[in-house]
Amino acid sequence: MVDPLGYGGKRAVVTGAFSGIGEATARLLVDLGAEVTAVDIKETAVPVAHRLLVDLRDKVAIEEAAASLGPVDAFFNCAGVPGPPFSGGATLEPLDVMVVNFVGPRLLIELTAQAMPPGSAIAYVASASGFGWQTKLAALMPLVTTDGFDAGKAWCEAQREVLAADTYFLSKETINAWTAWRSSSLIRERGIRINCTNPGSVETPMMDVFRGLMPDPPTGPICRLSTPEEQAWPLLALNSPRFSYVTGQSFLIDGGMFGAAQTGQPIE
Repeated sequence: MVDPLGYGGKRAVVTGAFSGIGEATARLLVDLGAEVTAVDIKETAVPVAHRLLVDLRDKVAIEEAAASLGPVDAFFNCAGVPGPPFSGGATLEPLDVMVVNFVGPRLLIELTAQAMPPGSAIAYVASASGFGWQTKLAALMPLVTTDGFDAGKAWCEAQREVLAADTYFLSKETINAWTAWRSSSLIRERGIRINCTNPGSVETPMMDVFRGLMPDPPTGPICRLSTPEEQAWPLLALNSPRFSYVTGQSFLIDGGMFGAAQTGQPIE
């Protein structure tokens, strides 16, 4: 495959590489000649160079994984789980959802970034469910600015009633807020860029969970669900040297859903 994005010979980490967006991202990176390390609680079928089985709720496992990585040029955090209200709490408790979606990945990113060279980049998958995070910034910043895994988890434990109300949405709003907040210091101090994406409805195994609450998930004016590959390519673009002036952005990849909603049009 021709590599216009410059991934040949680069070292990349992909969390959530077992399925969905993470699997598609890992597969494309391998096709482009990158040396890929897959991080997931399950083994990926993608022929990556390295596989690390990590539970993102486990601080020690995260620390051990980060210590084994070495220098990394591109970090893709695609790991994520659904939670209340979508699963009714049946799959994971609200605290687990917050730790897997934000607290654990943040630790892995921070530890990995210590060995990332200037010019490297991080892309974090959030969700269209994080729409409107800017209006909630004052409430989000106490969690965003917690120092490390233990402090982040403790904040979540102290806010169990808040988590139970809208855990999944809160986790995705927090990702957007943290990306915006952390981007300034990362680029100034280390020359590392960080952005996040906000996918709309994507045909992944997680969508089966969402359909339990929303039999017809919103698609936006494009009138169909996204494929995982359609989410993976923008991630690769964001982390490539071709996007070297882009950092601190929340990138909507939603088939026009946000634009329609903002202008009073149907989101289907």
